[in-house]
Amino acid sequence: MLPDKPSLLIVEDDPTFAWALRRSFERRGYEVAACERVGALQATLATISPDYAVVDLKLVGPSGLECVKILHRESPATKIVVLTGFASIATAVEAVKLGACHYLAKPSNADEIEAAFGRDGGDSNIALGPRTSSIKTLEWERIHETLLETEFNISETARRLGMHRRTLARKLSKRRVV
Repeated sequence: MLPDKPSLLIVEDDPTFAWALRRSFERRGYEVAACERVGALQATLATISPDYAVVDLKLVGPSGLECVKILHRESPATKIVVLTGFASIATAVEAVKLGACHYLAKPSNADEIEAAFGRDGGDSNIALGPRTSSIKTLEWERIHETLLETEFNISETARRLGMHRRTLARKLSKRRVV
């Protein structure tokens, strides 16, 4: 059950999406604060001790995983949901290890995010089966993983993947990284 006037922190560098999310949660009775990047998080945490947090995975500068780490350290009771436009198993696992309670793929709406806040555990009834991924999907996940490891440095990512920088740039131009 949600507190009477729950507080929510949104860490999102897309101003349009942050505004829409803020409005949705304010209409639901949340007290909402927002910041755009890891560097502003400490100052924001000095003014609010959030019950809940929504953190975008890809931010300008350090990733949202760093925000999750800081939030969990500063406010362990905060329920943190990580949002991303390019979900991968590696980032989902790391987000949960660092303190997130859930990990959702974009686009997610306020209903889905609020439902994630309300779920306290995993779902043991989730269907088990072989992972059905195409070679292209697996390649994209590996590229994304390496981009995160290199803090979105294209040249270093290409070097680690053993491909030419132009080839990587061409692949990235075909599929938007969010």
